[in-house]
This record gives sequence, structure tokens and C-alpha cells, in this order.
Amino acid sequence: MKLIPSYIFILLFLIGCKTTDLPKNDKQTEELLNKIQRQTFKYFWEGAEPTSGLARERIHLDGVYPQNDKDVITIGGSGFGLMSILVAEKRNFIQSQEALERFKKALNYLDKIPRFKGAYAHWYDGPTGKVKAFGNKDDGGDIVETAFLAQSLICIREYYKNGSPEQKDIALLAHKLWKEIDWAHYTNRSNVIFWHWSPEHEFGMNHPIQGFDECLITYILAASSPTFPIDKQVYVNGWTRNGKIKTAIEKYNIPTVAKHNAIQGEVGPLFWAHYSFLGLNPNGLKDDYVDYGKVVKNHTRINIAYADDNPNNYLGYGPDKGWGLTASYSINGYEAHHPDNDKGVISPTAALSSMPYSPKESIAFANYLFQNLESKVWGPYGFYDAYSETANWFPQRYLAIDQGPIIVMIENYRSQFIWNLFMNAPEIKEGLKKLNFQYNK
Repeated sequence: MKLIPSYIFILLFLIGCKTTDLPKNDKQTEELLNKIQRQTFKYFWEGAEPTSGLARERIHLDGVYPQNDKDVITIGGSGFGLMSILVAEKRNFIQSQEALERFKKALNYLDKIPRFKGAYAHWYDGPTGKVKAFGNKDDGGDIVETAFLAQSLICIREYYKNGSPEQKDIALLAHKLWKEIDWAHYTNRSNVIFWHWSPEHEFGMNHPIQGFDECLITYILAASSPTFPIDKQVYVNGWTRNGKIKTAIEKYNIPTVAKHNAIQGEVGPLFWAHYSFLGLNPNGLKDDYVDYGKVVKNHTRINIAYADDNPNNYLGYGPDKGWGLTASYSINGYEAHHPDNDKGVISPTAALSSMPYSPKESIAFANYLFQNLESKVWGPYGFYDAYSETANWFPQRYLAIDQGPIIVMIENYRSQFIWNLFMNAPEIKEGLKKLNFQYNK
């Protein structure tokens, strides 16, 4: 019998694997990813608001908080945090019963606080459960923040639905909260979803949700709702703007594929490639106009190319150094950083949460931080929110919406765990079919 060379076996193995099935580097890299996930998870575990068990909007180790919001919980960030608890149980960072008890606490709290046609407000005061207005007229339902939370409710339900009686009870409560969201109400009887509604101001903020930004998940969930679904035409007219979402715009000779809703420039902050895709797997995900896998991967590639170009000659920029521009704390307040609004500030969540799209560069970034800046950028809840080597600016502050995607997207790179939970939910499959999506099943 003629022996087949060993390299042929290796080649056949690689051909038979999906990219995400390939070995994830070496033991050292596995330890690195475990370290980042475990430490970042502490934000949502040890740092959680105690009454609700949900995520604080922010944690400042300097003790200085704006608007007296030390105990304010964030609904979108809590959604990311609940998904992080699933990851933590999978990785044995916590015990299964500990996870279950936290879910009981958090979901029962979510069942009792005020909602607006089933949707949650952006912020709540943790100890009292009362709505805390996010801004002028923004004192009611926020359907986008609600969508970020609803992703986690579906994942929790899928994870526990075939478990013990106690686990099934949590699955039923998660399903109840999800199905009570009245997505159709937020269309205001038109063919677009509006971001906000409150009993006092109704649709006074007049903010239609259109692509491309962080909000795709809102339309997917609205189409998938078992109780208050939207029609396909709402998606086509609202999100895709009747196909105008498709664009030939390029940056660094890289196609953006979808037209970004950037206030200035042509490319938005990198969190647009993360928030909707914590549960929604973008790989091979295509509607009638764009391929979302290409959208998010090219968005990431543009950020890497920009850091390599480094037109402002900021310190510590490069594809194997600091890269990734997104909304975060900035030297003067808070900024939606992107290549056309660069303040010399790097936000670790940008590169780390892009790991499914750019594993080599994301891991190189993590190693760069540990090897060059560790004591300045690493704290009790993982990497701090943002830093600037140029300005010698290293604040010890965290934001929930930036910490959560790090844990979940690293896990999606490693195992597709959250992607699989969400994409295998029956109503999500039906919703994507309804909107004529193609995706890797």
C-alpha cells in the first residue's frame, strides 16, 4: 500500500474545516484569551449593581462620576453582560448554579421595572428601578438598547430551555420578556422603526433607524418577533433605504460595501461592527443588497490600514501595535472616534472585539498592550476603556458597553458559542428567511 505524505492529510484537514474551526494558535495564546475574558468578565460579576445584578453604566476607579450615576444600570450594556455570564459559565470562570442565581435575580428585576410597550429605557436607577432619563425627551422606550438586551434573552432561553426545571423556569421568563416587546409600535404606523417613544413625548425625538450603523439587530429582532413583528417592507424601506444602503465608497482601497451613517467622513466608529453581531453571525449573512460579513471585516481592515498609515504620527499606532477607533472616553469627554475623527485615542474594545474578523492583528494588539503598557492600561476589570500614548493619558475608567463585546466576541472567535445559540433560535431563522437573508446555516 502506497503511503500518503503527511502534508496531504494536513491539507485535507484544512479543506474540510471552516476558518473558525482551525486551531486557535498555541497554548500561550489560549492563556492570553482566557486571561482577558476572565478579568473583563469581573466588570459584570463583581462590579454589577447589587440590587439588580445588572451592569453599571460605568465604573470609575477614581470615584468621580457624572450626573451622580454611580448606580445607574445600562440596558444595552446589561444585555452584553448577560451574554458574558453564559460565556463565563462555559469557560468555568463561575459555577453553573452561580450563573443561574444571577440570571434569576437579573431577569426578575427586568420583569418588574417600567417598560414602554414592552421596550426598556436606556437607563434605570439600580436601587429604585426608576427610569433615569438619558437626555431631553429620552425618558421612555429605547428600542435599540432593548434590542441589545433581547439578543441576550434569546441566548439565555436557548441555553436553558432543555435543562432542569429550575433552568426551564429561567428560559420561560427570558422568553416572556422577549415576546412582550412591541416592535411594531415603534414604527409609528410607517415603514421605518423609530428609536425612541415615551408616553409624554411620544415619537417627539423623531429618530428613524437607517443603515448602516450599530442597529441592524433591531430590525432582525423586529422581523423575528413571535408577537409584534414588522413587515419586510419596514426593513427594506427603513434599514436598507430601498437599497441605497449599498455603496461603492472605498477607503484605503477597501470597499465599505454598506454606506456608513458617519456624521463626518465615510467610515463610522468600529462598534458598529460589534453590537449587532454579538448574537448575529455576520459570516455569509447577506440581504438583497449587501454582504454583512464583508461590511464588518472591511470596516476592521480599514481601521488596521489607517493605523498603519498613521497620518497624524500618533505614538503607538500600527497593525501590530495600537489600532482600532470607536466610541469611548476621550481626552476631552466622550468621542465617537473613527479615521476621520481621530484624537490619538485608542479604545481596546475596538481591536479586541474585532477578533473574529482580524485574529492576527487583534491578538498582536493584546500582546502589545501587555508587553508595553500593562500597568497603565490593565486593571481589575480588564483593559481600561481608552488611552493615548501621545498625550500620556491613561484614565482608570470603564464603560459597560465597551467591556461586554470583548468577552462575547473573543468567545465567538474561539467557539462561535453565542453565535450558535442565537442563530439556532427558531424565530431568528424565520425572521431572516422572512427578510430574504442568506446565511451560513
